[in-house]
Amino acid sequence: MANVVTDPKQHPETVLPDFSKPDPLVKFQLSDVAFVYGSKWKQRYFTKKGNDYYPLPAQWDVTHRVWRAYMVQPNTDWWVPHYPADNMQRPTGPLCDGCHSVNYNVQSKSVAEWNVGCERCHGPGSNHVRQPGTATIVNPARLDYVRAGDTCIQCHSQGQPLTNPIAGQYYDWPVGFHQGASLKDFWKLEEHELGETSFTHFADGTAHKNRMQGNDFVQSTMYRKGVTCFSCHDVHGTANNADLIKPVRQLCTTCHGPNSPNGPHAATLEDHTHHQRGSAGSECVACHMPKIEQTIADVNVRSHTFRFITPGETDRLKIPNPCTGCHGDRSTAWATEALKKWPGISPWRVAE
Repeated sequence: MANVVTDPKQHPETVLPDFSKPDPLVKFQLSDVAFVYGSKWKQRYFTKKGNDYYPLPAQWDVTHRVWRAYMVQPNTDWWVPHYPADNMQRPTGPLCDGCHSVNYNVQSKSVAEWNVGCERCHGPGSNHVRQPGTATIVNPARLDYVRAGDTCIQCHSQGQPLTNPIAGQYYDWPVGFHQGASLKDFWKLEEHELGETSFTHFADGTAHKNRMQGNDFVQSTMYRKGVTCFSCHDVHGTANNADLIKPVRQLCTTCHGPNSPNGPHAATLEDHTHHQRGSAGSECVACHMPKIEQTIADVNVRSHTFRFITPGETDRLKIPNPCTGCHGDRSTAWATEALKKWPGISPWRVAE
């Protein structure tokens, strides 16, 4: 269960910054906070007015341990023109809460449970409680890969409901979708014009911001071959970062070994990565999942297309590549020439 949303009065330990220290960005008191949201990258704060929650104007940058303004700017998310310019007048119900609860009711603005509880991924559980068994509960692992992926993509994607507005408001989550249904009947992914850099996408179609793992993943060869999110992640929790089922250095090589049909097509890992075994550059994610998707300020998360972005694409399309992302003192021309000299690497592909 992902305990992203917590009540600071019940769980004061979840509050990361020290509210007793003044900061010009923080124009509210801890006593104003009804819900705390997040703990890994950023922490945001919601106040309650009536039966709705509203975002407060500052957020805590967990990495840098500083306050930053929280305001969704014009010409960013698609829904911005449909709400007041003041962030504090934008309710979290239609914009956030559907993905941070179980069974959010758009009419009553009530939930069965806050946070991503069991029924969010497994569907209604009352029959399963009365009669335990595989027939009375949805197990995403037994669904086809598209519907299995829908389990995660319903919230880990940028898009819009097929019908909007709903009950007089514009929603930023797939209202009406439930586990076992087909997400495409409720949700469409954010559109992208190839060659155009937007708030949501780089010019090649790779996601530009966080919470777009699904937009990336459905473009990937992995997805088309039937790999699912839980081929790599276990949302019930593991000791590994990002709830990976194995440490990152071991995970990819479960399926991708030297000279395997899945690649890499080289005799050894070093022959493929051209970096020393055990180094940061030898990790599969360093080149195939670079940290280029913004979550807050200069803190980025990993892409999920698994596609190697060449230095030439940086020159043409302004999308960051992993070579100069790591070797920050080097140029894209240097990186391109270095790649051309690597045995087993197509000189035509790296020059693209």
